[in-house]
Amino acid sequence: MKIAPFLTSLVVAVWVIAIAIISVQNATPVSLKFLTFQSIQIPMGLVLAFSAGIGLIGMALLQPLWGLASFGQRNSRLEDDAEFFVDEDF
Repeated sequence: MKIAPFLTSLVVAVWVIAIAIISVQNATPVSLKFLTFQSIQIPMGLVLAFSAGIGLIGMALLQPLWGLASFGQRNSRLEDDAEFFVDEDF
């Protein structure tokens, strides 16, 4: 049995429960402002839920890109190590 997927699911479940509890407790409407733009009045809990969801989706989409970048760096690092451990006695 692999424990990593279970722990990942457990962490996500705890975050979802925490956001649900905070959403119920913070039902006051807020308006978001960015530069000159202003949103409609929406509940603070809904803002938190959307922010967490966008963060989870964004990280899920960016992780494969980080894997590709580290793969290229890993290959160049192995080539550097191979040059460092050259036996010059022969």
